[in-house]
Amino acid sequence: MTIIFLFIVNMLTSVEHIWFMYPAVVMLVFPLGLYCYKQKKQTLFAIITSTLLLILLIIENRSTPTYPWVSYTVIPLVYWPILVFLGAKAKTLRVAVVGSGVAILYYFLLNVIVSPHTPWVIFPAFAVLWWPLSVYHVRRSTYFTFSLHASLLLCLFFIMVNIIYSPGTIWAIYPIFAILWWPLSLYFFVYKRNTES
Repeated sequence: MTIIFLFIVNMLTSVEHIWFMYPAVVMLVFPLGLYCYKQKKQTLFAIITSTLLLILLIIENRSTPTYPWVSYTVIPLVYWPILVFLGAKAKTLRVAVVGSGVAILYYFLLNVIVSPHTPWVIFPAFAVLWWPLSVYHVRRSTYFTFSLHASLLLCLFFIMVNIIYSPGTIWAIYPIFAILWWPLSLYFFVYKRNTES
């Protein structure tokens, strides 16, 4: 009833801007979330909510039709119901590798198609690579090796950003010094202490 009221108010006051859909989505998601939580239907909640959000973002993208920014949200909104559906299988290394590979490929193609002049794909690729890296090392309890691999990933990321976006100024060395404290502290205060005792 409230959604109908908001729709009528929206149509009477400002037809040029459809704003009723924002509170309508929130009003639909909240009771749906409670229902799905009680009925243990998390997959249904993920499917409906991600679909609603995608529709809302597509409608919102109409205000700037020259740039398809809604395409940046597709992977997270599609992955959410898939990972909920997979349940415990979502925690496997295979799912993490395939999922991150598909996401990196998607954002790479999006980068090439939408804005080939700026290689921004390194940012989502950097974020997504933490998924398989974390799953691999947590399953094996190799936390010191994880700190080495993660530090390498962080250093490579900062070096790439430095080379691509500001090649005239070498600034990547500063965060790299801070990053190196992670494996060094683990080595001296945890790993070395455990091997000596």
